[in-house]
Amino acid sequence: QVELVESGGGLVQAGGSMRLSCSASGGASNIDVMGWYRQAPGKQREFVAGLTNGGPIEYPDSVKGRFTISGDNKSTVYLQMNFLKPEDTAVYYCNALIPGQSPTWGQGTQVTVSP
Repeated sequence: QVELVESGGGLVQAGGSMRLSCSASGGASNIDVMGWYRQAPGKQREFVAGLTNGGPIEYPDSVKGRFTISGDNKSTVYLQMNFLKPEDTAVYYCNALIPGQSPTWGQGTQVTVSP
């Protein structure tokens, strides 16, 4: 059973930067894709970034040019977030996809961007 642990959230001022980390354990070698989603209060969870064997998945317009995913897609991924905006405030969740299984989620880490 794959487990994901996120770290690196917190409070930052608008325009600042923050780096999130996610580590996978327990069968991580079966992971095909690792990535990040976020969920703001009252909104649906949305895709932020993903990393496959072939490289990063295209970023959504909301974060393109500001967020960068790195690492490998088997055990550890990072999300570098630059030029943060108040609308980036959300709980950020690490996600792992294993063929034939339901997606695995981390516990989430809060990112708060003050104006």
